[in-house]
Amino acid sequence: MQRAPSSQGSPAERAFVGLGSNLGDREAQLVAALRALAALEATRVAAHSGLHETAPVGGPPQGPYLNAVVELQTGLAPRTLLDALLGIEARAGRDRAERHGPRVLDLDLLLHGDRILTEPGLVVPHPRLEHRGFVLEPLAELAPDLLHPVSGRSIASLAERVRDPEAVRPYSSQKKEEAAWPSSP
Repeated sequence: MQRAPSSQGSPAERAFVGLGSNLGDREAQLVAALRALAALEATRVAAHSGLHETAPVGGPPQGPYLNAVVELQTGLAPRTLLDALLGIEARAGRDRAERHGPRVLDLDLLLHGDRILTEPGLVVPHPRLEHRGFVLEPLAELAPDLLHPVSGRSIASLAERVRDPEAVRPYSSQKKEEAAWPSSP
């Protein structure tokens, strides 16, 4: 197994992060987030899904999201990684005033190895992962045979269970190559 370098001396673990945006230039927000994830200490981007345009879930009326999932190899502990994700969101201008409201950037720690954690402000695996097609579809692109640490079901079977082609659609970039979501990490 190839390991990402870690200043903390811990071996790299496979972690998955969900990305979403429905305000401003959605694709540019996700590209910037991908670059910020790649720049994290003791972390490398191993893979990323394609983009998916998705209907919002809950909250006030709002526009559609662009969503993706990124696979990381990281030496960061789950809490440290979550804090880094929150920092990336804050630097992007994330406003948390309205629950389920529109957002310039949303980063969710979906899985961190096979860990099961419940701490104040941190639940891994993400508590609604099994029910959300907008993360399951892109996650299934990356790791269809990965087993959910709690349910024991494969990501592919979870995605199949909630699949709704009207709510989660592949998205093709209209941007020039240098500004578009990359085709590979």
